[in-house]
Amino acid sequence: MKRRRAFTLIELLVVIAIIGLLLAILVPSLALAKEKARELICKTHLRGVGLALIVYFEGYDNRSYDFRDSSGNMQANEFRWKDPANPTQDISPRHHEAYWGTAYKDYAEDPDVFGCPSFRAQDNIYSDPDAPELLKQASYGMNIHFNDLRVGEIKTPSLFIVTHDHVEPRVEQGSRDMLHNDGPGTMNITDYRSGGGRAEFYGGVFRHSPKKKKQFETGGRLNILWLDGHVEMLAETNGDNVRESWYTGN
Repeated sequence: MKRRRAFTLIELLVVIAIIGLLLAILVPSLALAKEKARELICKTHLRGVGLALIVYFEGYDNRSYDFRDSSGNMQANEFRWKDPANPTQDISPRHHEAYWGTAYKDYAEDPDVFGCPSFRAQDNIYSDPDAPELLKQASYGMNIHFNDLRVGEIKTPSLFIVTHDHVEPRVEQGSRDMLHNDGPGTMNITDYRSGGGRAEFYGGVFRHSPKKKKQFETGGRLNILWLDGHVEMLAETNGDNVRESWYTGN
């Protein structure tokens, strides 16, 4: 009877080394594929938001929702979909803690279109214990100039930003939280850069990156929904290639 030869220690080590090498090659590829899938979902969701807006415009004389309260103050600057005083009730879009998507959710096929799976790593931006669930449907920053806007007033809808990937639910403070800067060589989204009060959340802006390189240089991209309904990606930038008029419409 012939005896079967067992693996030697050297042979086992070689096999383990080969498996480790294969994993080292495959894992980054899998991470890239997963992020590509999340990126595609986010882009598809933004297109869904665009369709919801088109339906809304048809019923409201081509004008966007007005988030100002009776005193003229802008509301809807957080992430809630339910009223904190009565969690079984939908929150009013003119409540300060509301997410801006609440004004348009009835016109969307699914409220999930207001969420982006690449944003879930940013749960800690909001201290509420329900934050992980809240943020699944609150992943984009609305352009402040989109408030109470008549669509026909914008001459070039394809160059007017409605919303894009962002940590803040409403972008309104110029180069502090918007993508343009204050002139060639200066920086955009300064609140999120080194020294800014929200620097730890920078990765939630240019969020589509399979591998984080540096805190303020992720090699990432973000999705933008324009007023004409098309969605495109913008590579990480300091703002030199972004016009302020993309927000103001001027």
